[in-house]
Amino acid sequence: MVGTSSTAPGVTVRSSLHCQSRPRSGLGTRITALRRPRRRPLPGVVVLLTAVLVALLPPGAHAAGSSQAKLNAPGQPGSCDPLAGGSCLLPFPNDWYTAADPSSGTGRRVDFADGALPRPLLGPKIDPTPWNRSDGFSPGSTLVAQVPRLDLEKTGAAPLTDIGASLAEDAPVVLLDTTTGERLPYWAELDSRPRLDARRALLVHPARNLTEGHHYAVALRNLKDSESRTLTAPAHFATAAAEAPLPDGHPLRERQSRLAPVLEQLSAAGVEREELHLAWDFTVASTGNLTGDLYGIRDDAFDALGDAAPDTEVTGVEEFTAEENPRIAREVTGTVALPGYLDKQGGPTGSVLNRGPDGRPERQPGNVQEAAFTCQVPRSAWEKPSHPALYGHGLLGGQSEVRAGNVQAMAQEGGFTFCATDWIGMAEEDVPTVLGALLDLNRFPTVPERSEQGMLNALFLGRALVHPEGLGTEPAFRTEDGRPLLDPEAELGYDGNSQGGILGGSLVAASPDTERGVLGVTGMNYGGLLLQRSAAFDRFQPVLDTSYPDRLRQQVVLQLLQMLWDRGETNGYTGDLAASDKRVLMHLAYGDHQVANAAADVEARSLGARLVTPALADGRSPDKEPYWGIEPTGQLPYAGTGMVVWDSGTPTPPTGNTPPQDGSYGEDPHSDPRNSADARRQKAEFLKTGDIVDVCGGTPCRAEPAG
Repeated sequence: MVGTSSTAPGVTVRSSLHCQSRPRSGLGTRITALRRPRRRPLPGVVVLLTAVLVALLPPGAHAAGSSQAKLNAPGQPGSCDPLAGGSCLLPFPNDWYTAADPSSGTGRRVDFADGALPRPLLGPKIDPTPWNRSDGFSPGSTLVAQVPRLDLEKTGAAPLTDIGASLAEDAPVVLLDTTTGERLPYWAELDSRPRLDARRALLVHPARNLTEGHHYAVALRNLKDSESRTLTAPAHFATAAAEAPLPDGHPLRERQSRLAPVLEQLSAAGVEREELHLAWDFTVASTGNLTGDLYGIRDDAFDALGDAAPDTEVTGVEEFTAEENPRIAREVTGTVALPGYLDKQGGPTGSVLNRGPDGRPERQPGNVQEAAFTCQVPRSAWEKPSHPALYGHGLLGGQSEVRAGNVQAMAQEGGFTFCATDWIGMAEEDVPTVLGALLDLNRFPTVPERSEQGMLNALFLGRALVHPEGLGTEPAFRTEDGRPLLDPEAELGYDGNSQGGILGGSLVAASPDTERGVLGVTGMNYGGLLLQRSAAFDRFQPVLDTSYPDRLRQQVVLQLLQMLWDRGETNGYTGDLAASDKRVLMHLAYGDHQVANAAADVEARSLGARLVTPALADGRSPDKEPYWGIEPTGQLPYAGTGMVVWDSGTPTPPTGNTPPQDGSYGEDPHSDPRNSADARRQKAEFLKTGDIVDVCGGTPCRAEPAG
């Protein structure tokens, strides 16, 4: 998830840390460039920051302990589901924690009771209000349950390497879309992390995102232990699943009433109650609920802008000789001003969306967000005006990554001017906030909500790049004799790597000016898939262990995070993006240590992306059917959303929920695709024409390991 960057060879970077604003003028005055800050290593500060953040928790928080808050009215909707023990909220996701709401997009509303959300060891009770704004659960939800003594191999559950087996008639896990009657593919695994088997979760991952707004039923049946003995169903489930109605006043009467239609739907699909170990149901959030906050602030901001160009100011220009930088002739820095929708003036880290009485984001009067930007103008622009494009930086990074050698190379080779702004919410300045959010979930909404303002910042920067009266009219984006360095007829492109790929799909979906985007070393679904499979998360895992030392409870916490994170990354926008005419090109690094290939495969299936084949050499994949469920592009060029796998010879990644972190997995290929000239050529052609072209001679694409 980290966007590795490197300064281009021969570049001389000068200057002070802060660049003063100045009146717009010509290029006669050289303004020194911002010096790219060194990335601070996180491992050395995690323990210190954890201690500091714990010290800042509200008085009395430390006394909370690890016990789950007792809930009122046990056995009633919203409180802990009595069907199965282990941890409150299991199984998850679960419509037991929703209530009817005819005004919502799904007819339901998440309704976690006060005290239901897992309380951290050293933190306060979690306010469920941000979660209860949802009209369902994440479309990328991992299904979490606890089944003591379960042996998945003896049970015959479909693993990651054989997703097709999940649709077998007698599959032990059934994921049924009751809206359509369709069974959904998945893979099942046991959490590899707990030290105690008694706290090990069963994880069922949908192989493509669940359909937004639909209702699902889940069945676990004929489960086996290591001796192939059938496991006995939990006592409360067996009681609630009985055909005979329970008497009035029975503590499980309400649960039986809610479960009965689920069992009928499963029976109609060939799943009989006699073989069930556990069953439950849930509703997926609607598209409008997932995208409403971002699209709402976008529409409000652009409606206010009207036909005008955004308010921008060029604050710095640095020119390079060919000896200093053979690729980039000019770097331009500046700011773009736009409406701010966060609850603090200027939107500092830790801000959340300012919400009106109806719960929707609204701008506080006079709140202005000022987004700094950095642009790289290639030498080729003096021969032919360049294509404007936005660049998305890596994990908790910043706009300075637009200076990376691979970005500068693509700018010069492909004729692009790349401009970047900090993706606030998940930028370098947000590191302490993110750490604090892992200690206290009450703080987590700032991560996706400030990210949404960050997306709006990028959208306004993009509009400034393509508007006839925007940045292209500035002397900084013209030659000395006044010719344009930005092509006024070109469409705005987007290219992002790592975090820039993970969040980039949502940006492309929301953009009024971008029809095509490249998602480099991409995936989606931080909480459900990416974090536990990423070597980059090892730096944050000790913080999560501090707040939630129980790994079973951690699985629930990760799914709760994703419910909110959907608003700030591609996982919540795949339905809208797939239904649009927009196209994305996904580039993968096979065996990526930081962004799991499994998450990219789910994204490709969810978007309807086609696979450029041959994707891998014969025998390279451990899967029974490599890239199951992803249709090939056929003969190139292909005009549509697609996925290309770049292979550096890295060993195959783990098939469980663990990162490739020991020495047996070789060098991390995460940066290799972007450092390949062939990959850059393919990206450039796609951004210009929408066509995915063959740059690998009809063979699997190879990216040489970075030196």
